[in-house]
Amino acid sequence: MPTVNLRHSVRAVVLDEDDRVLLCRFAIPKPAGTVVWAAPGGGIEPGETPYAALRRELREEIGLALRADPPHVWHQEVVAPDHAEGYDGVVNDYFLVRTAHFRPRGTLTDDQLAAENISELKWWHPDEVVSYTGPDLFSPRDLATPLTALITSGVPAVPVRLGL
Repeated sequence: MPTVNLRHSVRAVVLDEDDRVLLCRFAIPKPAGTVVWAAPGGGIEPGETPYAALRRELREEIGLALRADPPHVWHQEVVAPDHAEGYDGVVNDYFLVRTAHFRPRGTLTDDQLAAENISELKWWHPDEVVSYTGPDLFSPRDLATPLTALITSGVPAVPVRLGL
């Protein structure tokens, strides 16, 4: 059986005091013009721990410094060659970060964010996610379901496995 080359990433479910979630708008050129709202985060670099990667990504993308290791709440594996360029798919581990509302601005310049395909940062109320009917996608596609469960039930005993 051939080895599957998956991109390992960390993501933060950043919730403010009003349970709004901070999402990044990724404008991905391939497949053509795909736009996805997803939790901030990114790839784990060689030799980096997941928590170190999460700290780096949050500082770079949204300007948030973590004071403690947040709880691991979701796990997602997507094996699909077209999902992450150069890989056979992705593994995303999501961590819950509760914080006061803030204006997101990380250490990356606008050009550096664009190189990461990030075109916007926005706080979403869960009801806005549920009722959204526009052309953009969410990651995971059914973000509203695990997000609502996380807000209403709290941190799960073991990370919830997510679909695409």
